[in-house]
Amino acid sequence: QVQLQESGPGLVKPSQTLSLTCTVSGGSITTNYYYWSWIRQPPGKGLEWMGAIAYSGSTYYSPSLKSRTSCSRDTSKNQFTLQLSSVTPEDTAVYYCARVVVAGLMDYWGKGTLVTVSS
Repeated sequence: QVQLQESGPGLVKPSQTLSLTCTVSGGSITTNYYYWSWIRQPPGKGLEWMGAIAYSGSTYYSPSLKSRTSCSRDTSKNQFTLQLSSVTPEDTAVYYCARVVVAGLMDYWGKGTLVTVSS
């Protein structure tokens, strides 16, 4: 059973960088051909895909967030990370990590972590 767990600060100040880590257990993030994604859901709004890192280490980003988003990984810890720079209160959301199998299908999700951007 694959499990994902998000971790990081729950409060970030405007203009700072939001950093989150997803720890994966029950499967390796380097296993062919999985992708590991970040998705967020602002209060009262729908899900927004942010970016992903592939089993190979290649990264992919939402065009609307590409200039502020960076995904990376630590294979020794079986973790992948999200950094979102220059945050504003509009970046307040529940942030999820998930495993992508094929055609965008996400079969395992973390429980999500609320990040509030506020001074």
